[in-house]
Amino acid sequence: MNTPFLKNALVLGLLSAIGPFAIDMYLPALPSIGQTLGASTSGVQASLMAFFISLGIGQIIYGPISDMMGRKLPLYFGLILFAVCSVGCALAPDIQTLIVLRFLQGLGASAGMVIPRAVVRDLHTGHDAARLMSLLMLVFSVSPILAPLAGSFLIEWAGWRSVFWAVTVAAVMALVLLATSQEETRPPEQRVDSSVRSALQGYGLLLRDRHFLGLVFIGAFGISSFFAYLANSSFVLIDHYGLTPRQYSIAFAANAAAFIGVSQFTGRLSARFGLVPVVKVAVVGYALVMSLLLAINLIGIDRLDVMLVMLFVGYGFLGLVVPTTSVLALEEHGAIAGTASALMGTLQFVTGALVMAFVGLFVDGSARPMVVGIAVCSLVALAMSWITLSKARLHGNK
Repeated sequence: MNTPFLKNALVLGLLSAIGPFAIDMYLPALPSIGQTLGASTSGVQASLMAFFISLGIGQIIYGPISDMMGRKLPLYFGLILFAVCSVGCALAPDIQTLIVLRFLQGLGASAGMVIPRAVVRDLHTGHDAARLMSLLMLVFSVSPILAPLAGSFLIEWAGWRSVFWAVTVAAVMALVLLATSQEETRPPEQRVDSSVRSALQGYGLLLRDRHFLGLVFIGAFGISSFFAYLANSSFVLIDHYGLTPRQYSIAFAANAAAFIGVSQFTGRLSARFGLVPVVKVAVVGYALVMSLLLAINLIGIDRLDVMLVMLFVGYGFLGLVVPTTSVLALEEHGAIAGTASALMGTLQFVTGALVMAFVGLFVDGSARPMVVGIAVCSLVALAMSWITLSKARLHGNK
């Protein structure tokens, strides 16, 4: 594997990790934020949901702009907005202010979510794109694996506000990395035909493409199951099962490691068996494991070790689903890769936010609402794969 390939994976992965970093470091702090600011569980979760919603909305803006202005300038703007709002979050006096600033912070972070995927499409297609996407996810994995643990140490040492000072530093480091190590992959001659009108036309084209939408929503409901875990796991594992913030961080990191570790086999498996067969088998495995977890919970087995093992296996399967569906969705839309990546990200994050909100309506202090949400998402992803990956479309995606 050549050095430029690895360098691109490193830079794009770190840029992509800024938004998740602001989520994952934040998770162990959720109960203490509620106590410090006098906020309810739903209020604290609203600060997380606001970030997810803006993370999705922002992508639909940054994608076309990156097609029109190049990839780097929108990234600069997003990272600066993220850094400024992170400082504001660190100083927030109440939950209402925190929710507003988290929303604005998410708008900044969304640049790092959508534009690196477009850069992957600028550089590669097919199996090479799948390989780079999986490597990007490997670097990206620094966040869900290490950030909760780092967050728990920071919270114990200096309180939850220190988390936002830490992500401010991360944003500044990302700005330096962007300026010194990432080349522009959308040269001026490729931007000539890109405009607001062409972006709207591009969105119209994509919204009429059932195959694109099907692939997007397979990934969306897979990611949404992880979002349901994100929003509820700290309360379930800390308050219901009695883990400390540090123990919670280790448990969370193990599930994230399964997702990321298995994703590294994406390029190798897709080269041997084809992208579509990999997606189909992985979705079936993912849905079976998560459905079994629900069945075990429904018959009254409420054990932390059982749940963590099942989630570890299920999210391992999901690690094959997300990068492959992303590559397949963008494969036929290279000319509007930024726009396509933006719509994909927006639909996935808005779907995730809605799932988080819906599961939040049934929070009762137990693990069951979270487990039901995860299992239902896996079954919807399975149904979408049956509808989308029909034999009629396989010839172009082997």
